[in-house]
Amino acid sequence: MTREPRDAPQFYLTAPSPCPYLPGREERKVFTHLIGRRSVALNDTLTQSGFRRSQTIAYRPACESCRGCVSVRVVVDDFKPSRNMRRILERNDDLIGNPIPSRPSSEQYGLFRSYLDTRHADGGMADMSVLDYSMMVEDSHVDTRLFEYRRRGPDSRINGRGTGPLIAVALTDILADGLSMVYSFYDPGQVDRSLGTFMILDHIERARRMGLPHVYLGYWVEGSKKMAYKARFLPQERLGLEGWDRIE
Repeated sequence: MTREPRDAPQFYLTAPSPCPYLPGREERKVFTHLIGRRSVALNDTLTQSGFRRSQTIAYRPACESCRGCVSVRVVVDDFKPSRNMRRILERNDDLIGNPIPSRPSSEQYGLFRSYLDTRHADGGMADMSVLDYSMMVEDSHVDTRLFEYRRRGPDSRINGRGTGPLIAVALTDILADGLSMVYSFYDPGQVDRSLGTFMILDHIERARRMGLPHVYLGYWVEGSKKMAYKARFLPQERLGLEGWDRIE
């Protein structure tokens, strides 16, 4: 008689709920728990299969009549920023991102709340408390870092850290084959910086320096304005029924 190991993943299916990307549609997700000694390897495998992580849950869409959510990853070695992206990099040349352990702070939560209240006041995360935020950051059994972005200071070349108020934050998983951007937020008052795009560009360069081939951006949904920006980072690979397809 063959027995499954006690920490083998078990998958579950959610009940239908309103789709957050396409009006008038419903979504369902398949999910499993990322806990135990196999969580790191499991997270790598599932991410490569189109799953995303939220705390200790790995999930992916499992809608019966829709395949609109497409997992997207940037091809790091072949990526070349567009002219507009180069301008964004120049505009943010005074910022530096410092990787730290995934531990929350009151400064992070203050920026997080300002971002949600300004940009996503009617979204599913709008009511997140400081405890909810802490769990989002800390509740991970995989290799997770926070990247805090601040202005460069006189010692930044030496210690790799910025100075002054926190401007942007990215919560990122370090995978065997890339960086997976779990969630990011930034100062909503600094619109001209295009900080969301800047953090993706910064992660692409970090992955290049680390010898990692991909930056995972989550799901792209054709026809969704919220997700349109992800299509600009080319070349990229999109996960289809027969595997990852390269898009130039």
